[in-house]
Amino acid sequence: MSQQRMRTQAGRADDGLGPNTDIGNRLRALYGAVQDEGVPEQLLDLLEKLDSAEQAQQAKNPARDGE
Repeated sequence: MSQQRMRTQAGRADDGLGPNTDIGNRLRALYGAVQDEGVPEQLLDLLEKLDSAEQAQQAKNPARDGE
């Protein structure tokens, strides 16, 4: 194998994990699939409850300027 193949432009050894390798392509596809998944209704309900609880807490104890 030639030295050019063994080194990338940055001068590091080529480990085969660049963004255009098979592994990179598979990771990109997996990430895309996860991005397309919807958020479960139960999680959205829990987040709404958390927001409501935080707003109720802030209404009870308004922030002071000195804190």
